[in-house]
Amino acid sequence: MAKNFTTREDNYSQWYNDLVIKADLAENSAVRGCMVIKPYGYAIWEKMQAALDKMFKDTGHSNAYFPLFIPKSFFSREASHVEGFAKECAVVTHYRLKASPDGKGVVVDEDAKLEEELIVRPTSETIIWDTYRNWIQSYRDLPILVNQWANVVRWEMRTRLFLRTAEFLWQEGHTAHATSEEAIAETQQMLEVYATFAEEFMAMPVLKGFKSPNERFAGAIETYCIEALMQDGKALQAGTSHFLGQNFAKAFDVKFLSKENKLDYVWATSWGVSTRLMGALVMAHSDDNGLVLPPKLAPFQVVIVPIYKKDEDKIRITEKALEIKKALISKGISVKFDDRESYTPGYKFNEHEFRGVPVRLALGPRDLENGTVEVARRDTMEKEVLQIQDIENKIQHLLDQIQDNLYQKALTFRDNSTHYVDTWEEFVKTLDEKAGFIYAHWDGTAETEQKIKEETKATIRLIPLIEKKEDGKCIYTGKPSTQRVVFARSY
Repeated sequence: MAKNFTTREDNYSQWYNDLVIKADLAENSAVRGCMVIKPYGYAIWEKMQAALDKMFKDTGHSNAYFPLFIPKSFFSREASHVEGFAKECAVVTHYRLKASPDGKGVVVDEDAKLEEELIVRPTSETIIWDTYRNWIQSYRDLPILVNQWANVVRWEMRTRLFLRTAEFLWQEGHTAHATSEEAIAETQQMLEVYATFAEEFMAMPVLKGFKSPNERFAGAIETYCIEALMQDGKALQAGTSHFLGQNFAKAFDVKFLSKENKLDYVWATSWGVSTRLMGALVMAHSDDNGLVLPPKLAPFQVVIVPIYKKDEDKIRITEKALEIKKALISKGISVKFDDRESYTPGYKFNEHEFRGVPVRLALGPRDLENGTVEVARRDTMEKEVLQIQDIENKIQHLLDQIQDNLYQKALTFRDNSTHYVDTWEEFVKTLDEKAGFIYAHWDGTAETEQKIKEETKATIRLIPLIEKKEDGKCIYTGKPSTQRVVFARSY
């Protein structure tokens, strides 16, 4: 299956595109910039959803759903918000089509023009805060801890499957609080949820911090984020959590009566991750042989491939394979028994390897005689022969090993790709020759940040949450600085 497959070294970008398509994760659709997520890719997304959804509910959140369409006037109420999204908005102007004069097609019916144009949601703060105005009267109605699983549209001009598409799937949390302290605590809590998910489920180490004003979410007081490093040395923003202050409450007149019997505006947060995590998962672990998936997110963790030539062997091997499958399932391990007769065992080996199945079991006549099974692990490509007895516990342990190995491998790569520089010359050289995360001093001004971006295409990925103060000089201007920030080129 991996023939004619571009390597990472030859062309990392092409390697990624080829892998997403050939591993049956997604494909481009007839609509420019939009994608079709195929069943195997969607199965991974469902695993992500399930894990995150449980984490949200465990922290007290409930799911709801809000409209896809947002009145255009809502966007004008929060100035920085509309400025941040104006260039990406898709607008609905009419609600009906009619036959064209030549009868060969359809045209917009100008008699069906909307009184107010509607925005196809790029994010839901405005429609949700208009709704919250009806839900909140007093402190007794707070906090509101709501999450939405939905699709959004941001009219991107340059798109790549999963990483940047005109329409994508995501979750967006929107919470309302009585105090700023509660809202900030919520924002930080959800950042920790995202970091835990990235590291424990995706096996992808992340840095935690907050964005510079230039990179902040439109309408936020503070944006917290997690950043991951891909194998080509570029950073990828893997999740954001925003403290919105009272900006949206003031824009939509959402007030509450406090315990002190005073009328005040509500404090807000929003936070989200998207199918961009699918792209991160591919780029963080996969290799030149195809996908490499962490066991916790693989559609199935184990595949069993029977090997036989005679019908009598087929019956006995199938019986034993199903017995093994049942034992593995009893341990909560997801298993596929690949008994397709139209494909050879060799083809199946290549297919499942390319699609990143963590563990492959091969079972043949000799294995039945010896009470053994051949076990191949995808992460290291190593094979070993194990006794079938107690196989469920052995495989469970192996899956845990694979999950941990993928994390440690990614962590080692990140550590080896993290650099500290003190001069502009060092900065530019490191960017061009080594890439990765670069810790450097910055004078704190938006002007300097913008100039560095224009000259190098590197941005401040985050200002570390936990970083010792350190006097230094800005790499670009030489002005005083008290803390290093993290730069990188990014997706």
